[in-house]
Parts: sequence; structure tokens; C-alpha cells
Amino acid sequence: MVTRPLLSALLLLILLPAGAVQAQGAVGTMETVPSAAMPAPYDAQLSKLSEVLGAVHYLRNLCADAPEPQWRKAMQDLIAAETANEPARQEQFVAAFNRGYRGFASVHSTCTASAREAGERYRNEGATLVTEITTRFGN
Repeated sequence: MVTRPLLSALLLLILLPAGAVQAQGAVGTMETVPSAAMPAPYDAQLSKLSEVLGAVHYLRNLCADAPEPQWRKAMQDLIAAETANEPARQEQFVAAFNRGYRGFASVHSTCTASAREAGERYRNEGATLVTEITTRFGN
């Protein structure tokens, strides 16, 4: 179940001003025990948020002076909170994060005005998603 503290932390992270960064790579998988759990009603939104976090992680690190590992850490925290013992959901969110990361890595190899603008747009989209998920499904 999605928790307000986790999503609130993600919202704050997304809204933080740009810092320094260099690319850190994609999120790896975590070991879990198989489960036949039903998908949560907010999985589509969390999948999109995962993709947004991957894009923001790449773009912010591309354009920053020092690493910003908090984006990858936020994704790992989201996976840990949402997919305990649910490897199929975990794979879904990891794949979405990596898709967002690799999508921009294939287009932007240096920081440009376009990359900075895309990072800002994705941060805004992430903030909107977190607010919507928290409002509708948070507890």
C-alpha cells in the first residue's frame, strides 16, 4: 500500500532545486520471495512515477556538478515499500525506471538547454503524480 510519508518524501525530493550531479546508472533488481499478489489500483501511476524518476535521475546527474544519488535512492525506497515479496511488481517498476533513464541517455550525452528543460518538465510531472497518488490512494 502506498504510504503518505514515502510519497511526501518523493514530492519534496522532486521539488528540491537542482544541485550537482554525474550519471550513476540504472536501478538494479532486489531479491524477493515470489508472490501471486494482485496489482494495486495505483500501479499504473507508480509505474509512470518510476519512469519519471529514471528520467530525472539521468537528466539531473547529466547537468549537475556533483552526483545526486537521491533519485536512485528514492526509487529503491519506493520499490522496497511497494513490492515486498512481489517480484512481478518489482520488475515492472525497475523496468519503468530504467526505461526513463535509458530513454534520455540515448538522446542526451551532454547537458544542453533541452536536457535541463526536460529535467524540469519531468520533475513537475513527478510532483503532479505524487500529489495525485497521495490524494487518491494515500493513507
